[in-house]
Amino acid sequence: MRMLNHNDYRAARRFPALDGLRAVAALMVVAFHFAGERWSGLSGWSGVQIFFVLSGFLITTLALREEGRGGRISLRAFYLRRVFRILPVYGVVLVVLVGVYHAQDQLRASGTLAALPYYASTVFTDFAPPGGFMQSWTIGVEQKFYLLWPLLAFAAGAVALRRRVALTVGLLGGTLGVMAGFDQGAAVHYATILIGCLLALLMHDRRTFRWVRPLTHPVVGALIAVGFAVAQLTIRPAVDWFGGEPVVIAGYSVAVALLLPSLLHTGPLHWALSRRPMTWAGERSYSLYLVQGLAGMVVIDMLRTHPGGIQAALTALVGLIMADVLHRWVERPMIELGRRLSRPRPVREPRPVPEARPAAWALAGAEAHLAAEAHLAAEAHLAAEAYLAAETRPAAPRSAVAATATRLAREAAPGEPTRAATGSS
Repeated sequence: MRMLNHNDYRAARRFPALDGLRAVAALMVVAFHFAGERWSGLSGWSGVQIFFVLSGFLITTLALREEGRGGRISLRAFYLRRVFRILPVYGVVLVVLVGVYHAQDQLRASGTLAALPYYASTVFTDFAPPGGFMQSWTIGVEQKFYLLWPLLAFAAGAVALRRRVALTVGLLGGTLGVMAGFDQGAAVHYATILIGCLLALLMHDRRTFRWVRPLTHPVVGALIAVGFAVAQLTIRPAVDWFGGEPVVIAGYSVAVALLLPSLLHTGPLHWALSRRPMTWAGERSYSLYLVQGLAGMVVIDMLRTHPGGIQAALTALVGLIMADVLHRWVERPMIELGRRLSRPRPVREPRPVPEARPAAWALAGAEAHLAAEAHLAAEAHLAAEAYLAAETRPAAPRSAVAATATRLAREAAPGEPTRAATGSS
């Protein structure tokens, strides 16, 4: 068993186990919302924090690799890809949700009407009053991150690693300071994303990768997985101990960041999360997260279920069916469209323009053409005179004709025997 090396990490184009981790995070959120008190130990925000750490890590890694290829990232391409990745499927789910509440005459009573301007903004959903699309608050947090992080970390082009690490640590300290000094617990969510960004910076550079590399050893990864499971199960006691969730969220996010490197290399957890059912669900995790409310309505209204494991399982199943439809017909086509629009347009080289010649050159060319025609006419005249003279001259004896033919043949191809020279008739 060996650890992951830097070259293999940089060469990897996809991390399938991280898709599996996304599936786990989405299913944790669904279970927290629909499984009842017995599953409250999952703490709904824990699955969300996994999403946040993953977002920071993956977005920063992609930006660093793009910068490594071209010297800097294209902000236009980055924002186009994010718009087509986030907004189309979000808009479809929001429209359907509003239509369902309106059909049930619950648009105002559910609080959805009052919160609709916030939902429609996609950037300020975390400030929305309670409504029927409450899980969208995470979209507002991530939208602000997507808007600001590339400008702060990459707009100036390639810079030294220490400057980006200093920026990230400074922003991380600032968010924690706002959280503690101004009693703004929501700031911790940005700290969670920044922890993922910091991990990406450290793993991208060969010099700092060696600090993280021991976490990729399969044995160490198994131990981290056990520790992470213990941390997950002790969230509620930790919240009681610290007197609130923000500090526990920050510590939990560090645990997620320590877990990620072990998922990039071989190991039991990497194997389990890389299986096709897990990656399939992970690819649809964003849509599943958005449609969980609609799926819950279907399950509760049609089957009259009550909060518990069965309701959570059925909601996850119906939600995955809805998410698959959205992934195939909305999410994936829009992602591909965003990629096409963000590709740099090929630059057509202009056709070479013929060089303009001076008028004197044109005149000289015309004179040369006329002189050539006059020369050809003179040669034709001389040839005609010679032909007429030959027609009127008496025929030469056979021997003289043969001698002349032999002489002309030798002049035409000197050094080569002719039929006349060899005595052939």
